[in-house]
Amino acid sequence: MSKFKNWIEVLKTSNLPPDREPDLISRWLIITRAAVVTMTLTSGLIGGLMAAVYAKDPDWLYFSFALVGLVIAHISNNLMNDYFDYRGGVDTEDYTRAQYAPHPVLSGFLTERALIRSIMICNLIDFMIMVFLALQRGLPVVIFALLGLFISVFYVAPPLRLKHHGFGEPSVFLIWGPLMIGGTYYVTAGVFPPSGVWLAGIPYALLVTTVLIGKHIDKLEEDKIKRIHTIPVLIGESASKKLNSILMIAYYPLVAGLVVARMLDIWVLLVLLALPRLRDTVRLTNKPKPTSPPPGIPNWPLWYVSIAFIHARPAGSWFILGLILNILVPVLR
Repeated sequence: MSKFKNWIEVLKTSNLPPDREPDLISRWLIITRAAVVTMTLTSGLIGGLMAAVYAKDPDWLYFSFALVGLVIAHISNNLMNDYFDYRGGVDTEDYTRAQYAPHPVLSGFLTERALIRSIMICNLIDFMIMVFLALQRGLPVVIFALLGLFISVFYVAPPLRLKHHGFGEPSVFLIWGPLMIGGTYYVTAGVFPPSGVWLAGIPYALLVTTVLIGKHIDKLEEDKIKRIHTIPVLIGESASKKLNSILMIAYYPLVAGLVVARMLDIWVLLVLLALPRLRDTVRLTNKPKPTSPPPGIPNWPLWYVSIAFIHARPAGSWFILGLILNILVPVLR
């Protein structure tokens, strides 16, 4: 039972309290940063559920393979980020990455060689899934997969290091929007998504982007010293907070616009139930960071990313429930 509690805690917070010893599974959940993989599950589910709305004969076996592939790709992305930032001298004992949760290598959880081996295994599994789905659905599967891999690798890897040059946030928007949602739709439906699907991917992709912007606000001063030019470093803390607030707020009229345009049914308006969380999140986003960790924020010294994630999780979950009800109890379609 104590191990199960560990797993739940790590899935909720990415970490364990200091008084708890990690078991094998919770250690791997920490290493892979499994808590944030829920955002990938949400994007994949949006793509599959949109196929159920728009496509004539969705294939749920292929959808399942695509969803598993996305989760493994996200895990691989997290491991590659840790590897390249460690090798590049960005991740050090005094850098934020090693303070809010154990770094795979710096914490001693993995050797550098074991980390590389884990990355290779993840990519090998994804390669096999890509080949299988490409044989069933065609070359576009390879294009979707390789574009995602390219962005994931060069997000932190030289020579591009997209995060270092202000392209990290747009890259995340592209991956969690068009590539994940559009790609999963294509695999499930067997055809390219119509315009309604591409547009329906925008609101949630913006929410994922707010989580990353929040993280980069948390690391702004350290990144500035290390010459990592994230958007918060480029435009400053105040402007970044305003930008994040605008993106969070925009989620709701964008979803409502999809309903007005009859691209989605009214059930997705369940996202409005997350408005109280939005109000609190925007208020906290535009206030100074607390001087000590408040209750319920387990990943200190991260703050702005935590409150952005706490908003994105229910907002995305209500959207998923709305899509399911769109299929089961259609009103407008």
